[in-house]
Amino acid sequence: MNLCYIDESGTPDIPGNTSHYVLAALSIPVWHWKDCDRGITLLKSKYSLIEVEIHIAWILRKYFEQSKIKDFVVLNHDQRRYEVEKIRKTELLRLQKSGKSKQYHQTKKNYRKTADYIHLSFEERIAFTRELAQLVANWGFARLFAECVDKIHFDSRRTQMSVDEQAFEQVVSRYEQFLEITKSEDAPRNFGLLIHDNNPTVAKRHTELMKKFHRRGTLWTKVRNIIETPLYVDSALTSMVQIADICAYSLRRYLENNEEELFNLVFERADRKGDIVVGVRHFSELSCECRICAAH
Repeated sequence: MNLCYIDESGTPDIPGNTSHYVLAALSIPVWHWKDCDRGITLLKSKYSLIEVEIHIAWILRKYFEQSKIKDFVVLNHDQRRYEVEKIRKTELLRLQKSGKSKQYHQTKKNYRKTADYIHLSFEERIAFTRELAQLVANWGFARLFAECVDKIHFDSRRTQMSVDEQAFEQVVSRYEQFLEITKSEDAPRNFGLLIHDNNPTVAKRHTELMKKFHRRGTLWTKVRNIIETPLYVDSALTSMVQIADICAYSLRRYLENNEEELFNLVFERADRKGDIVVGVRHFSELSCECRICAAH
């Protein structure tokens, strides 16, 4: 039995505010789940992030308030948090009084999304993210599946599917084939369960798609080993979905900004057949020379 955790990075909207949409899925054998969860918990504890949702896109932003605090790095975590919150409260009051409603609400959202991380310096947040990706790289039993869509080259009229629907079909197809290939003589089925971040805008569509795949198969394969429709969970409560988040983020940032450090680590876990990467695909122009296309 395998558990496959799914999350996305970027927006499926065209054009949206990202050039790529990435749907990533990290599969682990169920008997390794406790060890994985324990490793994540120990790392979170090291950085005072226990019970905190890890969202890499928000963690790796620069918080300008920290640069305004004298000797920020020598303060303890409680002192850092107090000083940052003091500056943020002052700024929200200023925006509220100025009547800049749109800027006020956007700033308030930014503060809410980053509130759990303000006790860490930018360098510490980079180190934490790097160690989290290294954790994934060390899981030799894990397999990464992902569809990375360059939306410039995507034509929904030709595919008759939206960006996220095509990505989901591709990930399901590759995961199903992996389960079929890796089954043993002792076990006629190598079952897998999809566990998806609960995004209300796609949950219903993906559930209906999965029901269809169970009845008719995907464009590429019949579905014999994936059981049930995806389980949609609150990523704030499920550490392994947060790991899928760092995988999706790392792939997208490599393709959009050529950021290689995190990519190099998580790409180690891409499902392979010999030297060929079969689990991760970059949907782009044929002349693309990225490392995903070169390895696929």
